[in-house]
Order: sequence, then C-alpha cells, then structure tokens
Amino acid sequence: MPLFGTDGVRGLANGPLTADLALSLAQATAVVLGQGRSAEARRAAGKRLTAVVARDPRISGEFLSAAVEAGLASSGVDVLDAGVLPTPATAFLIADMDADFGVMVSASHNPAPDNGIKIFARGGVKLPDVVEQRIEHAMAGPKLQPTGAAVGRIRRFADAEDRYVVHLLGSLPHRLDGIHVVLDCANGAASGVSPETFRDAGARVTVIGADPDGININDGVGSTHLDKLAEAVLAHGADVGIAHDGDADRCLAVDADGAIVDGDQIMAILAVAMKDRGHLAGDTLVATVMSNLGLHRAMAEHGIRVEQTSVGDRYVLERMNEGGFSLGGEQSGHVIMSEFATTGDGLLTGLHIVGEMARQGKSLAELASIMTVYPQVLVNVKGVDRSRANSDEGVSDAVAAAVAELGDSGRVLLRPSGTESLVRVMVEAASAEDARRHADALAEVVRERLAL
Repeated sequence: MPLFGTDGVRGLANGPLTADLALSLAQATAVVLGQGRSAEARRAAGKRLTAVVARDPRISGEFLSAAVEAGLASSGVDVLDAGVLPTPATAFLIADMDADFGVMVSASHNPAPDNGIKIFARGGVKLPDVVEQRIEHAMAGPKLQPTGAAVGRIRRFADAEDRYVVHLLGSLPHRLDGIHVVLDCANGAASGVSPETFRDAGARVTVIGADPDGININDGVGSTHLDKLAEAVLAHGADVGIAHDGDADRCLAVDADGAIVDGDQIMAILAVAMKDRGHLAGDTLVATVMSNLGLHRAMAEHGIRVEQTSVGDRYVLERMNEGGFSLGGEQSGHVIMSEFATTGDGLLTGLHIVGEMARQGKSLAELASIMTVYPQVLVNVKGVDRSRANSDEGVSDAVAAAVAELGDSGRVLLRPSGTESLVRVMVEAASAEDARRHADALAEVVRERLAL
C-alpha cells in the first residue's frame, strides 16, 4: 500500500507513523528535493539547502517534528523551526524565505492520536504524485551523510508568526472595524495567530477552542463541531463565527443567528465579490463534483463559470494552476485564493469573508443569501464491488430514472471509494424528502446489484 495518501503521510502516531519513519522520510526528502536545478545552484554557491518545519500542537508532533528536523539536518539541510503554526503559514513561509522545501507535521482535522507529515516543494506548493513516489522509493536507498561543517543547522524561526500575520493583513481589501467575531480555533495550530490577526484587522474578537494541551485538538470544537461556535455566537450577540480545523487550512462559518455557512456558500460570496472587483481570473470558480447544485445556479446567475474536479483539494489546485484561476475549493471549507496562497488557508478565507461583511455593510446571512442550498443526502453503501459502480446496467438504469424524475431540480452522483469496498450515493433535490427517497432507493439498487 502506498505510503503517501491524498494529503501526505498520515496515521496513528507511534503506530504506523513512528519517529523512525519520520526520520527516514525526511532523509529521503532531502535526497529527492535536493536534486533540482535551484538546489544544485545553491550548493554550487557554497550554500546549504534550507527547509521550514512547523507543526500543530498535538502531543506527538513534538517527537515527530524533532525526528523530521534530525533527518534533514543529518542530510546537510539547514532547518528553520517555525514551531506551532498553521499549514498555510508553513506554505507561505517557504516561499517568503526562498527555502528549498518545507514540512508540516499535522493530521489536520483528525483526532489527537493521529498525526501526519505534509511536504511542500519550493514556493510552498504541494508535491505531485510522481515526486512523492520518488521520495517513497528513496527511503530504501542510500542517504546523504555529510560530516563536519557540511551537516545542517537547526535554528528557531523567531519571526515566523509575525511574517505570516503581516502577509494576511496585507491581503485584506477592507478592515474589520466594528464587527464582533467569535473564533473557534479547534485547540489547534491557529490558537495563537488567528485571534491576533483578527484583532489587528480591527475586529472585536471572542475566542473559544484556543487552549491546546496536546491532546484536545479537534475534540468537540473546530470546523467539524460547529454547535459550540453557534452557541457562542448567540450567547455573545456576535455578528459572525469563524471555525478552523486543527491545522487551519479550512474555514467554515456561522451567521449571527447561528446558521451554518459552508464552503460552497463561502466560495459563492468570495467569487461574486472578486468578480465585482475584477479579481476573479477568467470569471471562473473551481469546485469539486460534491459542491451543491445551488452553487452552480448562483454562479450562473452572476456570470461565473464553474469548473468541476474530483474530490480533493489537490485536484482543485491542479485545475486552478492549469487554467490560471484565482479561486477554488471544497464544500468542507478548504478554500484556495491563489492570489495570496498556494494552498487552502482558513485564516485568509475567514478574514476575507468578514472583510466582505465590513466592505458591503451586510450581515453574513445577507451575503450567503445569494446561494440557495439544495438539500443533499449522502449514503455510503458498504460491502459492494466498487469497480462495477459505473458499468452495471441495472445501476445505470436506476440512476437515469432518478435523474429524469428530478429534472433540473436535482442531481445524482455515484462515487466509488478509492480505497474501500464502498460506493457513495449522493442525491440533491428541491426537498429533503425527495433527496432522501431517491438516495435510499439508489443505495438499495447498488446494494443488490453490486453485492460481493
């Protein structure tokens, strides 16, 4: 089974993800990413390669980041230890410091026992599959073993957070003065930097989920647990709530009445605002096949084209890079604003959403009303032959019948899992009852036709 998943290497810390594995992975990364032209030019000038390393506050990140840094330094790479920072901050700092690459130790929205290692190339961009495969292969090969003055040094990156905050504030088209924001930092990597940034931008800030102890990351708080944020917004009479996940590459929101504003609605707000200001490249938004039908209709009404990709932020980013587009993302709140970031950035997204409230003088509910969210039902059908999901005649006929009945008021999507004997059946319709009825009926057909 491949070591790298859809977003780096991830697993139970001290289970499959050990200090030895982190050390070996870092050494192999130094071998592979040290072979490019820029790396060779740096060495030719008598300089060592440089890498930025950061982590989220989960307890295992302490020993895993130490192992990563040891592996890099033992391979002749100078390490800038940025400490606890969001994943998008790491990506930004790699570019800002002209580092050769960087590593983020985090399992994002996963619970505390898990951890992960994300590797970014020069410029703070995610690695393509082929480079990840080369790194995995290099783990079994010879390592770089410089001696004496050629070994790498590990230095504390003292102004890492300040650089990131200045960057975020510089991206804002409007200050946030007069807006009361509740921030849920998921007891994660944004616990320090997000409140500071929103306050510097002029907002009045109330904070929850910002007391990380190494084991409470994502525990009942953050973007996967929005109930506490909604309660806090109502209790404090705030204008808006912003939720991050553990490594702060995502952003979801709640309005002043506690209603959830998801990633599709956030993208709709930003897309229309960017188009109005002439900043939406190609008048195009990039979204995945899971984005709500309401997003497509809202964008069409505002003259914005939607390009669809497979599920996963890496596919969104690939299409954005191919087409030179400036905005894309997922329903989960992973939003990429390529003018300012090379990956999803929950702080950047949150700041710009609140910035639009301030600029337009509207509530979040008013802004989000540009999009009608169609009821969406997702059923996971387990224990089936996923390889036949899109070729079985009975399944295809059932899907075609559902699509015909729904017409323009709904949508059907069958997605075979990439790793399990499972097929996901997703139905959108004008009513929740119709969505549930069609989803359950199609799931039963899939279960009967594709049973193992």
